[in-house]
Amino acid sequence: MYLEEIFGLKGKTAVITGAGRGIGQVVAVGLAKAGAEIAIVCRSGADETIQMIEEAGGKAYFVPCDVTDEAAVKSAVTEIIEKSGKIDILFNNAGICYHKKAIVLEGEDLGGLNDGEAAVEEFRNVMDVNLTGEYIMAVAVARTMIEKKIKGSIINMASMSGSIVNVPQCQAAYNASKAAVIHMSKSLAIEWAEYGIRVNSISPGYVGTPMSQPPFVHQELLDAWNPMFPLHRMAKPEELVPAILYLTSPAAGYTTGSDIVVDGGYTCI
Repeated sequence: MYLEEIFGLKGKTAVITGAGRGIGQVVAVGLAKAGAEIAIVCRSGADETIQMIEEAGGKAYFVPCDVTDEAAVKSAVTEIIEKSGKIDILFNNAGICYHKKAIVLEGEDLGGLNDGEAAVEEFRNVMDVNLTGEYIMAVAVARTMIEKKIKGSIINMASMSGSIVNVPQCQAAYNASKAAVIHMSKSLAIEWAEYGIRVNSISPGYVGTPMSQPPFVHQELLDAWNPMFPLHRMAKPEELVPAILYLTSPAAGYTTGSDIVVDGGYTCI
């Protein structure tokens, strides 16, 4: 009973972006099992996640939205309020990454480690989704929390890449966006502390999802990464759920402005 009191989410509404697959999907199921009603916000493809949540005895629904579109986000948040009455939790999870160098010299052999030279537009796209999209969602959700006097929790997806530079792939845009997410989260935590809204970020290391396997990731990269893992493996997506559950729950009532690193010790070396 005590664990339910400090970690349970019964009666809470959790908004999760990018929950159609991968980490977002696993976290959505995990928070649903803890008792939260889940509002899935992504561009498309939420049927599988909803089915998984319902099979686990939870409740979920899908609200299509591009998180980089401010008007669409406002509309999505309005729809969630109409359906659930309030928002207690936001897990800002949507994100993209390019493995591209800032400069590729003529005739340079990339060796399957990078996919070419990053265009400025690609840099802007990564920042727009990974940083600006999280900001737009956080602001829209926090506004409803303030209006309804909800002492809510916002968790922004950062990455160990916000603190270190990954090798051997090049991903300056991604690394910069995640470093910015960490500091944005700290800034919003201070700004919204007076309303009882907690803002934190989570920084995973490499996580074993379909997006971290071929054909989405070159085998040459996997071969290069494997010797670098202190625990000799990637994380399972399920291993992120306890940290996120902590941040969303009453157990983290005094935790705000923090970045929780779940990287298997990668950033220690």
